[in-house]
Amino acid sequence: MTRERRIGTVEVELDGVRADVAVDLDESPLAWLARRRARDGRALIAPVQLLAGERLRADFTRAQMMPRMSADWSGVGGSGGRRAAPGMNLSEVATAAKQRLSRALEAAGPEFSGLLLDVCCFLKGMEQVERERGWPARTAKIVLGLALDRLARHYGLASEIRGPERARLRSWSASPGGATGAAGP
Repeated sequence: MTRERRIGTVEVELDGVRADVAVDLDESPLAWLARRRARDGRALIAPVQLLAGERLRADFTRAQMMPRMSADWSGVGGSGGRRAAPGMNLSEVATAAKQRLSRALEAAGPEFSGLLLDVCCFLKGMEQVERERGWPARTAKIVLGLALDRLARHYGLASEIRGPERARLRSWSASPGGATGAAGP
């Protein structure tokens, strides 16, 4: 018996731009956290955290890292010439995704990589993570938030835009119309 997947969207706002992220509403712990609100009205995870976690999950899926529960018949029959992307075959796509996944987990560090895999990739709920790790209740949400922040930083995602530091002042001079400053590099 197969269940029908409930694919939905979670609206996120990043740098003033609203976007919808497609998630399986019944299985994604990140989507659940993004839909729930804390006492102060904010989502339990920020939009950049959701994007970072879903990006990690996408690479995990593309890397074909999920354990198989049955035989792999994908290479049997057919032309064998399926193309995943222009100029790349499926094994190259999987290899590139494994490299991206490895770099992301390395950037998260050993403190957070296991938790990110459990929640983002293996879709374990917060209570299950706390039970398996022997953590107190509601601890997983806090630690997951820190892990997703580090992952978002690795991906270059930020909740606000920051420009370069203000240019250094080289000189200040008075002109007939008033004082003017010249900015330096």
